[in-house]
Amino acid sequence: MTRNLMLKALAPIALVVAAPAIAQTLTPLAQVSAHLRAVNTMTADFAQTDRSGKTLTGTLTLQRPGKIRFQYQKGVPLLIVGDGKALTMIDYSVRQVSRWPVGDSPLSILIDPSKDPSRFAKVVPSGQPGLLTVQARDPKHPEFGTITIAFRKSPSAPGGLILDGWTTLDAQNNRSTVQLSGQRFNVPVAANSFRWVDPRPRGRNG
Repeated sequence: MTRNLMLKALAPIALVVAAPAIAQTLTPLAQVSAHLRAVNTMTADFAQTDRSGKTLTGTLTLQRPGKIRFQYQKGVPLLIVGDGKALTMIDYSVRQVSRWPVGDSPLSILIDPSKDPSRFAKVVPSGQPGLLTVQARDPKHPEFGTITIAFRKSPSAPGGLILDGWTTLDAQNNRSTVQLSGQRFNVPVAANSFRWVDPRPRGRNG
């Protein structure tokens, strides 16, 4: 999996909800917006598949607004952490740290609670009952690519929706998919969940 694909696929996320009774009266995009504003924390397992079919797994920890951690499976020396303003990817195998603004990712629709999805997103057919899919693309920055986000409808979930995963497609048509499972909303998250150890010589903790 290339570094660029990894960055595009796993740039952070913020999550979603509103009271189920209210959610039923909203349009699909408004329901998504309410969901994204209402969840304070989320944990989940993830499986990331790149264009070649290679899959990596791990755990996701999210705290609103914008804090996120992708902890890869044992043996994968990668870590992705978001602090609300920027995403940092740490590759411990080569002692390299890459950092980029949250807004430079197609996942900013999920990360940035101030963004209005109705301005650059649309509902697209999912082909599956009970699955709401939203496609987003920033027309001012086509180089950021396109993201298609899947929400599973669940009456018992916050706002009646569960973030199921997403697929990103960059300007070169490279596709990467992230599937979530075991989602838990508004659970306690340790304060040190978004810290990381800088592997660079004379580095410092993030």
